[in-house]
Amino acid sequence: MKIKFSKKKIRVNIFVGLTCIALGIFNILETDKKEWSDFAYLVLGALAITHYLYDLKTQYLTINNGTISKNILYGLGGKIQLKDVTLIKSYAGDFTLITDSKKFKIDAEFIDDTSLEKLKEVLSNLNLAPENTPFKKREA
Repeated sequence: MKIKFSKKKIRVNIFVGLTCIALGIFNILETDKKEWSDFAYLVLGALAITHYLYDLKTQYLTINNGTISKNILYGLGGKIQLKDVTLIKSYAGDFTLITDSKKFKIDAEFIDDTSLEKLKEVLSNLNLAPENTPFKKREA
């Protein structure tokens, strides 16, 4: 199951990419003396568009075979086994999954509303004590 980026998050990268490329082209065409910064705009624009395409293809999170993994460009993702989660913390809408040896932060602001509901359903179905998850009501 893929947990998708919000459209806003995805659109930022394409906007930045196209803006940088436009600035680079404008600077190259308008000035007689070429500066390295004119070409830097083109490189930055290409990187932002590459980031956009990567995010569009892979999306934010993948939940597969009991593992949740972040699909972040530049290798900053990570993954965690859902069966190893002992505690889920929720703060300002974000979630932190905690195991004995790892913390895995999920930024809910990046997630599409429909996908966020799917993620909450998966996390609420983990076999955790009510005091260790924000999804289960504590019995009085």
